[in-house]
Amino acid sequence: MSAWRGTRPTTPGRLRRTRLLLTALFTAITAICLIVLGVVAAGIDERSRSRALDDSVDRVVTGLARVVYWNEDDSVDLESVRYDDLSQGEIAVAVVARTPDGPWQERFAHQRPALPADLIGAAQEAADAEETVLSTLIDRSGNRTRMAATPVWYDEYTVGAVVFAATDPGPEERDHRRLVLALELGGLALIALAAGAGHLLSGASMRPAVRMLDEQERFLSDAAHELRTPLATLRLYLDAALRDPDDTRRAVTDARALTDRMGRFVTGLLARTRTETGLGELDPQRLRLDQLVEGVVAECGISGIVVETEPTQVLADPDLLALAVRNLIDNALVHGALPIEVSVHAGRVTVRDHGPGVNPALPDPFQRGVTGADGRHGIGLSIVRWVAQVHSGSVTIGSATGGGTLATLTLPPVPGA
Repeated sequence: MSAWRGTRPTTPGRLRRTRLLLTALFTAITAICLIVLGVVAAGIDERSRSRALDDSVDRVVTGLARVVYWNEDDSVDLESVRYDDLSQGEIAVAVVARTPDGPWQERFAHQRPALPADLIGAAQEAADAEETVLSTLIDRSGNRTRMAATPVWYDEYTVGAVVFAATDPGPEERDHRRLVLALELGGLALIALAAGAGHLLSGASMRPAVRMLDEQERFLSDAAHELRTPLATLRLYLDAALRDPDDTRRAVTDARALTDRMGRFVTGLLARTRTETGLGELDPQRLRLDQLVEGVVAECGISGIVVETEPTQVLADPDLLALAVRNLIDNALVHGALPIEVSVHAGRVTVRDHGPGVNPALPDPFQRGVTGADGRHGIGLSIVRWVAQVHSGSVTIGSATGGGTLATLTLPPVPGA
């Protein structure tokens, strides 16, 4: 048994591992979702900023290309370019045009250091491409620059000039990096919050399971305590019957009474466990308490029980209430002495025996697992308290005047009865 316990984790340990696994799973799923969302958001932002940067330089070159003209001597006329608002802003601008004899020549520049050193080669590339060319190059200051170059046609077959516009991508890249950093830090914070929330949610979701496991373990523990002694006694009855065939009838009678008692204990444990775990529900009915008590006493079949009742109606689950009354009588039979007096009056059931009474030094007899003065260990009275509580009633036990024990089960009156 010790080896088995050493290799199999305990229930609390398994629950902790399960809770950690659920927390890790919830955190991992959240982290994956946040990472995917972060990558998508960063990609969208990067493309958006890149398009905005390209649109800004493309807008300038397109606008200035429209105001590039040629004189009658085939020389380029840049007068309109020089005074255009697009060529006076923060974006660097340059115009490279062909001379009448063919070579390229830089004819206009605004914020020239922000443009690449070799504009002649870039102009030839744009002329060969015959469309706007966007590229990232190095300017004269050694910094990266985003440049657009668009050709301007002299006639239907010849590119006569190329307009350049360039801007520093650094501010947009820094803003993008700040966004990525914010996404990373925010994602880490959200993952941490998700881990905490997952831990709390897993605990909340597992709480019913933990409660059911606790109830299961308590049920098994109670059943083991309650059935161990009766089973040993039953074995003694059977052994006695085998040794002395003449004593068989008495042994069988005692064994049958003992099995009935064990059956009631198991029924009580099951009813309590199913109700507390939510697997079963109370079935409250309007019933005659005096008739129920008289029926329970009749089932006991003991002549030393005196019953005194008056008509009383209560609203209760008949099976549970009968179990509670039977447990009170069994407690009087086990711990007290005959005669036992049972009375019913105004929703109150009292059971008195003539035994030694209740020892005030002993623990609360209604607690589970309390050992009585005779050393017996049971849960009968704890079931009685539970039945009283689920019916909004109460139960007390104490020493009776003149000796013995007096137990009282009180149920609320029925409205309108």
